[in-house]
Amino acid sequence: MGIRQSLIKWLGGEQKMSSLELFREIYGGRETSSGIKVTAESALECTVALACTRVLANGVCQIPFRVYKDEGGAKQVQVAHPVNVALYRRPNSWQTAYEFRETMMFHLVLCGNAFVFVNRVGAKREIRELILIEPGRVEVEQLPDYRLVYKVKGKEGKAKIIPQDAIWHLRAPSWNAWMGMEGVALARNSIGLSIALERSHATMHKSGAATTGLLSVKDALGPEQYQFLAKWLTAYENGGERYQKPMILDRGATFTPMQQTGIDAQHLETRKYQIEEICRAFGVMPIMVGYSDKAATYASAEQMFLAHVVHTLSPWYERLEQSADVNLLTPQEVEAGYYTKFTPNALMRGAAADRAEFYAKGLGAGNGKGWLTQNDVRALEEMDRVDDPEADKLPQPPVAAPVAEPSAVEPAKSAGMTGAELKEAFQAMPAPVVNVDVHSPDVKAGDIKIDVHAHMPKRGPIEKTVTAYDEQGRIVGMTERETDDA
Repeated sequence: MGIRQSLIKWLGGEQKMSSLELFREIYGGRETSSGIKVTAESALECTVALACTRVLANGVCQIPFRVYKDEGGAKQVQVAHPVNVALYRRPNSWQTAYEFRETMMFHLVLCGNAFVFVNRVGAKREIRELILIEPGRVEVEQLPDYRLVYKVKGKEGKAKIIPQDAIWHLRAPSWNAWMGMEGVALARNSIGLSIALERSHATMHKSGAATTGLLSVKDALGPEQYQFLAKWLTAYENGGERYQKPMILDRGATFTPMQQTGIDAQHLETRKYQIEEICRAFGVMPIMVGYSDKAATYASAEQMFLAHVVHTLSPWYERLEQSADVNLLTPQEVEAGYYTKFTPNALMRGAAADRAEFYAKGLGAGNGKGWLTQNDVRALEEMDRVDDPEADKLPQPPVAAPVAEPSAVEPAKSAGMTGAELKEAFQAMPAPVVNVDVHSPDVKAGDIKIDVHAHMPKRGPIEKTVTAYDEQGRIVGMTERETDDA
């Protein structure tokens, strides 16, 4: 089935299409409602699309991507495995693993497909290189038996057929199950409008948001007079020879200044809305591209960052892990317990207090059964293991000591004893020993010495006067007065 027949079948019926429209549909990117032609390359001119792609790529390439083996519950990194070397450190001779995954995500997010040539060598067909191929150089065809064939164009323009087992084909969400849908094509109207707004805004400010003013004269102007005034006004514009100099008017002419800002034209508001619209298409939270509303706080931003890992990056991790397991590992290795895994623990780290609370619960705080060992916690914190055997044991809740039940005297035996026998039995029992260690308090106090300083002023002669007598003639009242020295 040719390209035209495939398009007809996909559209659901016969559609008339010119050769120019068909060329644009296949090779050039479709024109948007805003009149801007959007392709994977031109979409990067939109800063929001560039930021969204970069955020997704950084989230994939900045964390470890390794090969593990599950051996009876013990998961070990397979450091020497060829796939682990290619994914984690060196995929080829000119790229690092970070650069490789970054470019791969740009292809996958913008074009919907990423193609990697898998170079296998030797009798064991071990992977030695992973080489990225630009999506525009690859044509994919599905055979009647559902096998895929890849036609790759070289730099000289020659095409070469490569079998399916030599291509690692990563797909974005797909409609036909064998080709990913192009993200730029699906969001082309939003991206195109954003590019059009930016260009319009730039042009508007290049020449001024609106005409600088209105010059009106009383009499009608002829063509020559109109041309003369237009040239004369140009001299007063920015960069003209009479810029910011007094304007000379005659014939009753008046000049009325006029200005219009970008806010008045609603350019800024529309551009802000397009940020949210494009982020929605890429599945990225606006705060991750540097846009947040006034209601965002530090606490809410931290939760948004965690939500970005859970709801945006985790689906990409799972997509890439499953694709790598199927295309890079052999069926025998998968059956033996080999698998690939991203490690996003560093991105999930919250504040130190939050991590401490999580680890405490994992280690069995509150008399609960722990689900983490000490070495598990040390591994999550990128710390070395310890050799203490207890560090690899799951904490268990403490077991309460059993309470000894009091021994009971057999009723039949006690009932048959006489009073003298009971008395003799009690006397034979050892006396209880109670050890009470009472420490007498030892209080030491130093000698207390108190010095009282009193000042008694010198008094002069005292004059006493009797003021009252009782019935027997005894004195009952007297006053004293200090007199001056003679």
